Amino acid sequence: MKLSEYVTHDALGLAALVARKDVTPHELAELARDAIAAVNPAIGAVVEHWPLADAGHASVDGPFAGVPFLIKDLAIAMAGKRLELGSRLAAGLVAPGDSSLMQRLRAAGLVTLGRTATPEMAFSTATESLQQGQTRNPWDTRRSAGGSSGGAAAAVAAGIVPLAHATDAAGSIRVPASFTGLFGLKSTRGRVSNGPGLDEVFAGLGVQGGLSRTVRDSAALLDAIHGTAAGEPYHTARPAQPFLAEVGRDPGRLRIGLMLAPWNDGAVSQVVTDATTDAARKLEALGHHIDLQRPDLGVSWDAFVHANAQIWCATLVNWIDAIAVQTGRRVDADTLEPATLAAYRYGQRVTGAAFAAALDVRNAVTRATAGWFDNADVIMTPTMPDLPEPVGTYAAGAGQMDGLAWTARVFRHSPFTPAFNVAGLPAMSVPMATAPAGPHAGLPIGIQFGAGFAQEATLLRLAGQIEQAHPWADRRPAVWAGRT
Repeated sequence: MKLSEYVTHDALGLAALVARKDVTPHELAELARDAIAAVNPAIGAVVEHWPLADAGHASVDGPFAGVPFLIKDLAIAMAGKRLELGSRLAAGLVAPGDSSLMQRLRAAGLVTLGRTATPEMAFSTATESLQQGQTRNPWDTRRSAGGSSGGAAAAVAAGIVPLAHATDAAGSIRVPASFTGLFGLKSTRGRVSNGPGLDEVFAGLGVQGGLSRTVRDSAALLDAIHGTAAGEPYHTARPAQPFLAEVGRDPGRLRIGLMLAPWNDGAVSQVVTDATTDAARKLEALGHHIDLQRPDLGVSWDAFVHANAQIWCATLVNWIDAIAVQTGRRVDADTLEPATLAAYRYGQRVTGAAFAAALDVRNAVTRATAGWFDNADVIMTPTMPDLPEPVGTYAAGAGQMDGLAWTARVFRHSPFTPAFNVAGLPAMSVPMATAPAGPHAGLPIGIQFGAGFAQEATLLRLAGQIEQAHPWADRRPAVWAGRT
């Protein structure tokens, strides 16, 4: 198989070739390494990769048997491999064993060949760090790939692997999916294990998942990894049937609530507004009912951001202190970036009472969002309010911010996505549009859809219908491994 052929297949397609013995896992691993060599210097997506011999055991019977895979440098542990969280503080840290999710990825047959870039501690929606450098968008390398799963997104979008591990605590799957033209699904709270080391991840805001070029790959991945271990703090019941079986099923005539303005009343660029309204017209043509809505968040935007800052920053204190003990390094400006250090210091001042109050806000949002689905099956928004920003601009002025101000910046950058994390609801970004002719022509624009608790099936049916009616598989970014 040639590299130009490898990049045309999704993960399930490659697995089918392996099953038929048309190609071997070794050949696929070498092709993935060739793809890294071809495009990674331009995009900075992969921070470490290794040969197949170092990938460890993966099942030969799983649905993705033999398929090359990459894990994010955060929230997942692979025995004997570094887990550095994009931070100088954690440089050289090695995981002693597999996390629960890593065990399931191996059982699925995925062959993990490297780590992808993340911003420090994932506390950003742009993937740029002092420890790992800048990750650039394959569609325009002057622009951000988003974050915090930007390395994963850039790798998949550029053809290095068809599917990659990602996480999402405020939009970190959906943001880079939107910026790089991928499908990204954030699952329901308690759907996938974060254990044993990170059971709650920001008090239940963070989930594990992946980024892909096809809906069926994400569905099959969720089938492979869903379920939590005994004793974990959140648990969502198994689906009635496999998620993959939902892709291709008729979603029926859905009631779709269209929200065009974010809860912070921030600006949305005209190109994004136009793309979203055009996407709504396409959905109407598919038989769905669109109703312009303004869903109630349950609290003010300022209260929402403040509660998230309390939860995020207080949680960071425990992470950072534990890493400092393991590495023997001091927590200071030599080991943490300005924004992370500010968040750490802010978190040290969060009292137990303040943290409890933040959880009350989380619960108020959860109750308010439940009401969204009394009159709608799905809520539709832009994934992002604007096109990707230029690389290197996101963190400007971070040295003058405290943890609350930094959290406000992160949420202002991506104001449509965090509510679904706080409420624990499933949401996805679908690559339904591109910027029209002009200086930004061809840049991807994702449309976000969210559903009620444990309703991934509704989203996957809708995504499959959109993918069939308005396919995106033939779109190719400027940096694409298949061109070499």
